[in-house]
Parts: sequence; structure tokens; C-alpha cells
Amino acid sequence: MNLSNLTPAKGSVRDKKRKGRGQGSGKGATSTRGHKGAGSRSGYSKKVGFEGGQMPLQRRVPKVGFKNPFRVEYVGMNLDRLQEFAKSINNDTLTHDVFLKNRIINKKEKIKILGRGALESKLNVSAHAFSDKAKAAIENAGGTTQII
Repeated sequence: MNLSNLTPAKGSVRDKKRKGRGQGSGKGATSTRGHKGAGSRSGYSKKVGFEGGQMPLQRRVPKVGFKNPFRVEYVGMNLDRLQEFAKSINNDTLTHDVFLKNRIINKKEKIKILGRGALESKLNVSAHAFSDKAKAAIENAGGTTQII
């Protein structure tokens, strides 16, 4: 680095051309605003998305469907994965705190136990939701289910 390649910080230097400072400036007379009309007057501000009278993009694109703001989303965990998880941590009681500690879910996420796979050992599981098949499989293996 030397004096020949120093440049000012980005955004610290204004444009060299000063609008509305006479014909010699190259941006005089109408000051790049064109002739007549609302855009040439002081105080004019166009709306966001205005396209000069053409139908704006946000009105041209079709709106489809419905997004339910009250939908509850769950993180799914199947029985086979639940069995592996219980073996890996050597614990037959699986609670929300255990899932959180082992980073299966985040603080705000809810967990639902799903029915794929089979259980080999008895597990005591507490979760936000259970599928019917999963609940039956856990209870058939001698475990318990508890909804948080």
C-alpha cells in the first residue's frame, strides 16, 4: 500500500456533478428531471413499485392459496430413529429437555413422534404430539407416552 493507490471509504465522497448549478455543470436547466409533469416539481415523490402507469409487478403476479397464521409445525421423529437415539444416550426416559440438550430440536420447536419402524426396548417418552401408530407401538413395548 502506498499513496498512489489510496481511495476514500465507500460512501464518504459525493458525486462530482452538482445538479441544478447552471449549464456549465452539465446538470443544469431541468437538473435531470425532464420537462413538465409531477416528477419535475418540488415535493414530488412516487409510490414504491410505481412503474410509470404500467400495472405494477406486485399487482400483475397472481396471489394463490392461503397461509394459515395459526398453523402449528412439528419436528417429526420416527420410532426407529427414537430407538437409536435412546441407545446412543443410554436413557429410556426421553423428555423435551433431553431432545433440546442433544440438539434434536431448538428451543421454540415442538416434536411429534411418528410411527415408522419398531421399538426393541421400553421407552418413556414425553413430546408435544404422537401419531396413533407411534403411541400404540410405545405402549405395546411397555413404555409410556405423555403429551406436553
